[in-house]
Amino acid sequence: MTMVAEPEVTAPPAVEEVRRRVGGRTLDDVLAALGSAFGSLALVWVLYQNLLPTSGRLGFVVCWYLAFLLLYAAVTALRHPRTVIADRLAAAVVHGLAALLGLGLLLVVGYTFWRGAEALGYGNFFVQDMRTAGPLDPLGRGGVLHALVGTLVQITIAVVITLPLGVGCAVFLNEVKGPLARPVRTVVEAMTALPSIVAGLFIYVTVLVFAGFDRSGLAASLAIGVMMLPIIARAAEVVLRVVPNGLREASLALGASQWSTVWRVVLPTARPSLATALILGIARGIGETSPVLLTAGYTTYLNVDPTSGPMVSLPLVTYSLARSSEKVDQVRAFGAASILLALVLLLFVIARVVAQRSTKGGRR
Repeated sequence: MTMVAEPEVTAPPAVEEVRRRVGGRTLDDVLAALGSAFGSLALVWVLYQNLLPTSGRLGFVVCWYLAFLLLYAAVTALRHPRTVIADRLAAAVVHGLAALLGLGLLLVVGYTFWRGAEALGYGNFFVQDMRTAGPLDPLGRGGVLHALVGTLVQITIAVVITLPLGVGCAVFLNEVKGPLARPVRTVVEAMTALPSIVAGLFIYVTVLVFAGFDRSGLAASLAIGVMMLPIIARAAEVVLRVVPNGLREASLALGASQWSTVWRVVLPTARPSLATALILGIARGIGETSPVLLTAGYTTYLNVDPTSGPMVSLPLVTYSLARSSEKVDQVRAFGAASILLALVLLLFVIARVVAQRSTKGGRR
């Protein structure tokens, strides 16, 4: 038998794999984006100002952004495939929207503090009420002490009422469960989008009309609590859902009851995140105006008794002063709005810090 040797076949060389950088940017990418931005800006300026029968800043910005996307796509196509072009355009759109939102927020905050800086420069603005100050009096007389104290009292009462109710509702939805869990969850989710004026009307009808009570800080606290309750309940439910089931199973295996497990294991584990839920609820309630407008009444005096007499808050004072035609009162309104805005921003910063610390603690 004759053996025929087969010719040796040489395998083709392996293709060198090129690692793709996801989300990274090189110097060429940055220069391409900057060049596209300035080039499209110059092109649109020439066309928009000299050739096209159009005008207006908004139209100019829209035309420039569209021209930037087209030019950026063309420049990127010179060195990259279609997938990279789509990635670059998507990143440009996302970053553009983020910059637009950030610019809007910066303008709101900056304009408010800029208009209110004159009132904030007077020390009496924080330690006096408006009992001796009129619309024509200078900023050196009168302040928003009554609104600061009223806000603190109303929010404190609302927290005392809504915190146990919100956490209890979250425990019921996440730990107890049952036939009523679904309708209760539906109601809570619907209440998160409840208009604040509806909450104010509800307390106005039930407490002031039917029960016969007068306008007071307590009634305003109840109205604010109606707005805070679904926020706290919904956020607390999400927090309790994140607690590992292994902790519950270990507690039950040791002979603990369900309520003992909830009280001694689940709630302590979720305590930092529950604090975040509470802060978010406070941030929602502290800026409510229409419920307080219907239920608290209005006064220029400092009132520390929530059960007797009108009690104003910072949003209500801001609304009342902003309606005045006098420039001094409008400056006071922006000053009160600046304090309110600073409090809300501070609450959100605290919520972020607490959430980050709880996340780091959970990873450890």
